[in-house]
Amino acid sequence: MMNPSLVSAFLCCCAVTILLLNWRRRRTGQRKMQEARWRRDRALQQMEKAAGNFKQQNPSHQPAPILAFTLPQLCGNLRDGSLSPETVLCTYMDKALDVTREINCVTDYLENSESQLLHLKSQGKKGLLYGVPVSIKDSIDCKGHDSTLGLVKRLHKPATADAVVVQVLKQQGAIPFVKTNVPQSLLNYDCSNLIFGQTVHPMDHTKTPGGSSGGEASLIKSGGSILGIGTDVGGSIRIPAAFCGICGFKATGNRISKRGIVPSIRGQKSASPGVGPMARDVDGLVLCIRAILCDQMFQLDPTVAPLPFNEKVYSSSQPLRIGYYTTDSFTVPSPSMKRAVLETKHLLEKAGHTLVPFKPLNIEHVMSTLVPAGLFADGGTTFLESFQGESADPNIKEFLLMVKLPGWLKSFLSWIVRAISPRMSKSLRSMKEKSVNQLWKLHTEVEEYCHEFIAEWKRLNLDVVLCPALGPAFKIGFPGKISVGASYTILYNFLDFPAGVVPVTTVTAKDEEDLKTLRGHYDDIWDRTLKKAAAGAIGLPVAVQCVALPWQDELCLRFMKEVEKLTQEKQRKC
Repeated sequence: MMNPSLVSAFLCCCAVTILLLNWRRRRTGQRKMQEARWRRDRALQQMEKAAGNFKQQNPSHQPAPILAFTLPQLCGNLRDGSLSPETVLCTYMDKALDVTREINCVTDYLENSESQLLHLKSQGKKGLLYGVPVSIKDSIDCKGHDSTLGLVKRLHKPATADAVVVQVLKQQGAIPFVKTNVPQSLLNYDCSNLIFGQTVHPMDHTKTPGGSSGGEASLIKSGGSILGIGTDVGGSIRIPAAFCGICGFKATGNRISKRGIVPSIRGQKSASPGVGPMARDVDGLVLCIRAILCDQMFQLDPTVAPLPFNEKVYSSSQPLRIGYYTTDSFTVPSPSMKRAVLETKHLLEKAGHTLVPFKPLNIEHVMSTLVPAGLFADGGTTFLESFQGESADPNIKEFLLMVKLPGWLKSFLSWIVRAISPRMSKSLRSMKEKSVNQLWKLHTEVEEYCHEFIAEWKRLNLDVVLCPALGPAFKIGFPGKISVGASYTILYNFLDFPAGVVPVTTVTAKDEEDLKTLRGHYDDIWDRTLKKAAAGAIGLPVAVQCVALPWQDELCLRFMKEVEKLTQEKQRKC
């Protein structure tokens, strides 16, 4: 018989060993994070030195007029020689440094921008984005730099090549100059990680700028970048653009190359990731899309549909037949979200367009069953691999805990909460691991839903759809508690429709007052949490979402431009 004292000693040794291993892992992680911060500080010092040298050599330089130009105006001045690429780049470098000191949005300086400047000087042909500084989301590969996704394990693993979209930007004369912050793992619409910290909203530092392209949105809103590139698998371009009050566009999934872009859940096929630009206005988005949809991209990535920008569709002035809805009947819209859609509807009707009520089909089933089942068909295994050996950022801990639950416990908790929150119950049950047969049935169901959605769209003879964009900006930490808030955007990833957001109004005192008495569609914990998240937002921007059918990206952009134009005309009259 084994000696009990030996067993106790063995167990104690095992416990001590585990504690020591965990301590060593944490120490190693902390050391790597500190090194990453030092490396960022050195990179920003290099950027500051380059901008400072330029200011010393040009003491009469006036940055304000340059920063005030729209993207088309800036491009015009660069192409005709009124401005030099060096002047513009150093102006934006200096501004980006000022901005990130306040809101913590820049994670790396792309020192290759200086050699790109020299390359432009020797180049005869001027591309559509000649001399334009462009900011790049962390998850998009830039040669020689990490794409961290806010994860320690991805540090010190620099990309061996630029992503295709970055290569195309450079070929069009653009100068990628910084990378921007993201939430840990990307699968969150907050914007913080343990390496680079929390990015805050430019207009209210208690609010999040959104995510996962939150660093981009906050930098552009603050004037530190005129054009940025983001990615979107559930609203990651559209939510931060809406929160910060800029324009953002998610293209049809296979319209822009995703080669060299690191996904949040590698291999999942249910939600189609999109790539797209973020800018102050729709003209900036359109100019960027024109530049990207070129022969160079089609040659670099033959899997992308070789469709150049359709100028005829974008420039058309024919009245549109527009479907609209103010709620998806799943996530309750804040009063300002609902008002934004109704006011925009009124403007469009006055301009001669036809507005038709439209109700998205069976949204509860899509959001409570298809979305969690599609993203976590493997029970969350692939997603959780990102967190092996990682400490979790506080803003994602609650969501992470739910994903980590074993299948049997998800089923048990689903049964427990069924009476108080039916949709939470269904979501938990749907996150269980699927067999191959179940996964194929899921893909079939998503495909059939898409056909049904398009059939209803066609039955109403719609050109485009106007609907809410999540807003206003939530308090920091709340997105991780209410992932269902992304229902307005992730729908169009599952359908793979092009979609974009345009800011149209700001939160009023009446909106804030109405929020206090708002009742959700379910009156469950998610509804009540959303009310808390959106509170205290008077003066913050609110956007609407514009949607078109797959491959009708130019029509979606044309609709966005119409919404922007009518909104600006109204604001000028007020």
